[in-house]
Amino acid sequence: MTDIAPSTVVPSVQTDQLAVDTLRFLAADMVEAAQSGHPGMPMGAAPMAWTLWSRHLRHDPADPEWADRDRFVLSAGHGSALLYGLLHLFGYDLPVEELWRFRQLGSRTPGHPEFGETPGVECTTGPLGQGLAMAVGMALAERMTAARYPEVTGHRTYAIVGDGCLMEGVSHEVASFAGHLRLGGLIVLWDDNEITIDGAVGRSCSDDQAARSAAYGWHTEVVADGTDIAAIDAALIRAKGDPRPSFLAVRTVIGHGAPGVAGTSKAHGSPLGAERLAQAKELAGWTLPPFIVPEQVEATCAVLASIGGAEHATWLEEFAEFDAVAPERAAEFRRARARLLPAGLPDALEAVAAQAPRATRQSSQACLHAALSVMPELVGGSADLAGSTGTVCGEVVHRDDFTAGAVAFGIREFGMAAILNGMSLHGGFRVFGSTFLVFADYLRPALRLSALMGQPVIYVLTHDSIAVGEDGPTHQPVEHVESLRVIPGLQVLRPADDVETALAWELALSRVDGPTALILSRQSLPQLDTAETATRPRTAGTDSAPSPTVGTVAARSSTPAGTSIEIVATGSEVAPAVAAAAQLRADGFDVRVVSVMDRSRFTPDAAAHTISIEAGSTAGWAGLVDLAIGIDEFGHSGPGDEVMARHGFTVRAVLDRIREYLDGAP
Repeated sequence: MTDIAPSTVVPSVQTDQLAVDTLRFLAADMVEAAQSGHPGMPMGAAPMAWTLWSRHLRHDPADPEWADRDRFVLSAGHGSALLYGLLHLFGYDLPVEELWRFRQLGSRTPGHPEFGETPGVECTTGPLGQGLAMAVGMALAERMTAARYPEVTGHRTYAIVGDGCLMEGVSHEVASFAGHLRLGGLIVLWDDNEITIDGAVGRSCSDDQAARSAAYGWHTEVVADGTDIAAIDAALIRAKGDPRPSFLAVRTVIGHGAPGVAGTSKAHGSPLGAERLAQAKELAGWTLPPFIVPEQVEATCAVLASIGGAEHATWLEEFAEFDAVAPERAAEFRRARARLLPAGLPDALEAVAAQAPRATRQSSQACLHAALSVMPELVGGSADLAGSTGTVCGEVVHRDDFTAGAVAFGIREFGMAAILNGMSLHGGFRVFGSTFLVFADYLRPALRLSALMGQPVIYVLTHDSIAVGEDGPTHQPVEHVESLRVIPGLQVLRPADDVETALAWELALSRVDGPTALILSRQSLPQLDTAETATRPRTAGTDSAPSPTVGTVAARSSTPAGTSIEIVATGSEVAPAVAAAAQLRADGFDVRVVSVMDRSRFTPDAAAHTISIEAGSTAGWAGLVDLAIGIDEFGHSGPGDEVMARHGFTVRAVLDRIREYLDGAP
C-alpha cells in the first residue's frame, strides 16, 4: 500500500490560531465546569496537537475502528481535556453536552482517557509511560500486519508524551525496544514544558531526552517554539520520511496564556478559576461563551473529517480488490480482527494430551504449538525466558523482517506487558507474553490495564511455587497467585496436567473481554487418572467458549461412609491430594478431590469438611474452606522436593494436618 500524503487542505494562519485557542479554552472550560482536572497541559500542547490532527492524522470520525487508521495516543493522560476537545471538533460521537459533563459519573469524558468509554480513544492512559509503551505495541503490530497484508496496510502511530512519561522506567524499556527494531511509523511528540506536579523538572531530572532517544536509535528533532505550527509541521514531515522511530522535542509553556500561573506547576492540576480564565480569554481576544466552537473552526474540521472519510472509502475499495485476488488471506484478515477462533482449535489442543508426567509449562508449550498450527494471528514471546517458560515459537521478528510471529522482548517485563496491550488494542492479533510467576510483580501495572481495558492478553507465568527450589526465595513465588486473583477481570488458571492445560489455553483463547494468567509448574506432574476423572469437563465447540467449570472431580469415594471430606487443590498439589485421599478412604472417610483450576468459579460443599491444598498464600482460601493448607512465609534455597518437604508439602505431612483437623472438628 502506498504511503499517505499529508492532508491537501491546509488551514490558514488565522484558522490555525483560532483552532488552537478553541482547544485551549474548551479544555479550560471543561476543568472549570468540573472544578477538577488539569488545564495546563492542554493549553500548552494545543498547537502541536492541532498541527498533527489537521495536517497528518489519517482517521475517519464516522468509523473510529477503521483497521487502517492512524493511531493517536495521549500518553500524558491527565491532559484528557485536550483529547476530548479534538474528538469533539472533528466530529466523533462526543457532543458538547459530554464536554460539560467532564469528570462526572457516567460521562464519556472521564478524568483520564478510558478505552471503550469514549469513541476515538485508542487506549486507557493516565499511569504515566504506559501510553508511550502501548504506542510502541501499536507500531509493532502495524509493522507485523504490513508484513502479512501489505496490500491493505499503511498507517502510523502518533503519541504525545510528557515529562512524567519519560521519567517512568517503562519508557526506557520500550524506547530501547522500538529503536532496536527500527519501528519507523512511530512518531512521538514530547510536550517539553519543564514542569511536573511538584515544580520544575530540574528539581529531579536533568536528562537530555533527545540525546537519550538518539542513543536508542531514534530520529530526533527539537522544535524550539511550541506555538510555531509551521515548524512543528515541518518536523512531522521529516519524521514521516525517516525509517526510524521519531522523537520530536517540542518546547511549550504549561498553562499558556493564563496570567500568573503559565509556566508554573500551579497550572498543572487545578482549575484556573473564573477570574484568571476570564483574563486569559481577554488576552487572547476570545469573546465566545464557554464551550462554543467558532463557525470557521467547525467548518474546517468538517472538511478535514470528510477527507479522512474519503481515504477510508478508498481503502475499502483497495480491500475489495485484495479480497477478489486473495479471498483466503482477506478472510483470515477479517477473522483475526473479529477475534474469531478457527474451527480446528479444540481438536488441535485436545491432541496434546500425553501419558508420561511432564511439567505444565511443557504441556503449555505443546498447546502453544498446537494453537499456532491453526492460528497464525497468535503472536508473542517472553522476557528473555522462552526456553524456560515453554514459549519458543519459531523465528523472531527483526528490523528487516516482520513476517515472523515470535517477539524477543528482552529482559523488559513491564515493557513487554504494556507492548502486548498496544498490540491487542491495535487489532488483528491474539497476543501472549511470558516470564516467571515471581516476576509478575514487574509487569503488574500493565496487567492491571489489560484487565481495565478488557484486552485478552495471555500471560504465561511459570515456575509457580517454592518447588522452583535451588534458585531460592527470590525466585519462589508465595503470595503471587493470590495477589493475581484479586485483580478484577483477570482470569487466573492453574492447571494440574495436560488435559487441564489444554482446557486452560482454550479458555484463554476463547475469552475476548479480558486477560488470562496461566500459572504453570517447573517440575513434572503426573497425568491424572482418566478412570477417576469421568466427570472431567471437556471443551465446547468453537461457536462458544468452553463450558464454565469450577474444576475437576479428580477422585471420588465409591462407598460413602461416615464423615464427608472435600479436598480441593490446584496445579501441582492435585496429585498429592489424590494420594492423601486414598489414605483417608482407608480410614473410612467419604472423600472426593476437586482440581480447582479456576478458584473464582468454586463453591465449597456445605455438607462436607472442605480442605484446600495449594503451595502458596492461604489468604484467599482461609475464608472459603474449613482448613487451608498452604505457605505463608518465604521459601528456602535447595532442591525443590526438599524445600516442599520442609514446608509441609508431602503426603504424610498433609495427612497429619488433615487428621489433626478432623480430630478437633465438630
